Amino acid sequence: MGADARATPDESLRVLIDPPMRPADVLARAPLCPGGSRDGVPDVVVDPGAVSLGRPLLFPVPADELPGPLRLRARATEQRYYGVLFAFDLDPLPDGGRHTSVRFEVTLTDEAARAVRLDVDGGALGLTFDADPPRAATVAADRAATAAGARPGWLTRLAPRAGRPRAWSYGAQRHRFGWNYEGTGLPLAYGMHALIEVPAATTVLTGRLGVRVQVRPGRRHPGGVRLATVREAVPFHEELPGRAEPTAAAVRLCLAADVAGYSRRPNHLAERTQSWLVRALAEARRAAGVDEAAVAVQPQGDGEFCVLPVGVDESTVIPRLVGGLAGALRRTNDGLHQAERMRLRVALHRGLMKPADGGWVGDAAIAVHRILDSPPLRAALTDNPQVDFVLGVPDVLYQDVIRHSRVPPLPDRFTPVTIDLPEKRFVEHGWLHVPHGEGG
Repeated sequence: MGADARATPDESLRVLIDPPMRPADVLARAPLCPGGSRDGVPDVVVDPGAVSLGRPLLFPVPADELPGPLRLRARATEQRYYGVLFAFDLDPLPDGGRHTSVRFEVTLTDEAARAVRLDVDGGALGLTFDADPPRAATVAADRAATAAGARPGWLTRLAPRAGRPRAWSYGAQRHRFGWNYEGTGLPLAYGMHALIEVPAATTVLTGRLGVRVQVRPGRRHPGGVRLATVREAVPFHEELPGRAEPTAAAVRLCLAADVAGYSRRPNHLAERTQSWLVRALAEARRAAGVDEAAVAVQPQGDGEFCVLPVGVDESTVIPRLVGGLAGALRRTNDGLHQAERMRLRVALHRGLMKPADGGWVGDAAIAVHRILDSPPLRAALTDNPQVDFVLGVPDVLYQDVIRHSRVPPLPDRFTPVTIDLPEKRFVEHGWLHVPHGEGG
């Protein structure tokens, strides 16, 4: 998944932008051993330095977030899927020398494991780098961004760059895979992403990392391109994190959101709106301190349903979630025309739920959508065109959590409503919040 481009003079300054890895994130520092020349010129002593190899960073990817064919395969075979971030740093070369080619290779010990997707930058993954920190426009990108929070600087290594040298990946659908970079002005800091498939019984991912470079010596060592390589590939041994999706019935907090007026949007705006929605809700969960890898997300085009992990502190998560959503929507809608703004109906609920083949089973999973689609929420959003969202919650959440809150949204900002849907045989006492001002 590579891109071809010409290098720019600024490319050599990339090392100043991507700082070296922290010692705690380094798997090993391995010397690069000279290995002759490519053009028949007798070799001379050229010190290619060493490479610092980062510990692979793994995060689980739930089956329902995979592309269609992989999702079917995961359910039929019980294979498991993980995103992996790789990183490494090269030493600067002396006397004005430069790297003209860099090859990074991963060999998984278990030949039944394989890479099913390889990215040379975060653009293909769904990351945008027009802000600090980078933003995630897809669920896959958001999982990568959340995982990278434990490794400062790793996410920026995935930033696409204008004028970047030629880069491509190889080895998709194999247990041995990697990335090649060629051109002048190659950087010293690298980062890549892979989606890997492993057998269901696998608990530890093991393999080896190798690096090979081509070096053009500096002014004191004229001549052709020299080769250097890590003499022995460096082994790694990483425990696989737990599944992102829970499998047992438990009491969980869930959220449903829907974009108002979505069906009236032209295709180009509808596509952008879907990205805005995914990003805004992911930002809200991050603001609430929720482990994104443990959230089960079901995109629904003009809406989203997500189930939060067991055991979250609702007294902390709910206010931060609402405040985070208010901030995310404010940033999204800033500068947009009224017809372009993304305005949401949002509902929260809590109850005993269990994942099944077609979605989540449990009264709360149904009730949250009944509240979301209820006349009181629809009317509130229509009657308050200045707000970005309205929120509905059941009485149980109001009484247990919101009534005792001392941070926004405060209990006096909620009004009681009755959600009566005779055609659905559904009646529930709830509370409606129409946010005005900062913090939801």
